[in-house]
Amino acid sequence: MEKSITYFEKPGKDNTDELIACVKERLNEGDINYVAIASASGESALKLHEALADLDVTIVNCTHHMGFKEPNKADITPEMIAKLEDLGITTFMGSHALSATGRGITNKFGGFTPIDMIAASFRCICQGFKVCAEIAIMLADAGLVPVGEEIITIGGTAKGVDTAVVMTAANMTKVFEMKFHEIIAMPRP
Repeated sequence: MEKSITYFEKPGKDNTDELIACVKERLNEGDINYVAIASASGESALKLHEALADLDVTIVNCTHHMGFKEPNKADITPEMIAKLEDLGITTFMGSHALSATGRGITNKFGGFTPIDMIAASFRCICQGFKVCAEIAIMLADAGLVPVGEEIITIGGTAKGVDTAVVMTAANMTKVFEMKFHEIIAMPRP
């Protein structure tokens, strides 16, 4: 088997449109039914939907948990959630699988947790790769993407998206059963 990987010169939102085009090209192979995207504001999820409107795939959006930046505030507006739902996109808002409680412990007491080590290992590839793994766990735990089936996950660095992989998700209780099959695109570290 021979596949190509698109590498971006630098991470960030400037790669969003090209990344989505790469994902669409991969989806044209017809063997993937779910696309999970990390889109805090919902804007990248909306762009993804527009690009994939002619394909029969389920798109699931994953955003930050409530209070990620500011107490009692979400990064995504209720209006955007409703807009995405009208387009058939479910938005999941929940604690980060590869930080959340661990980050709270580290922030208060210092040191690190085993989860911090897993996240740091994924970041060695790139931030977006860590995000792809994280949302796969979160959405599998919520029952929004299947376990045991290849899906595409899309993540990024700060705003926009710059990384996409074909992977098999796993629940948090079986995190080491997660499998990465293909890198579609990513920024060079």
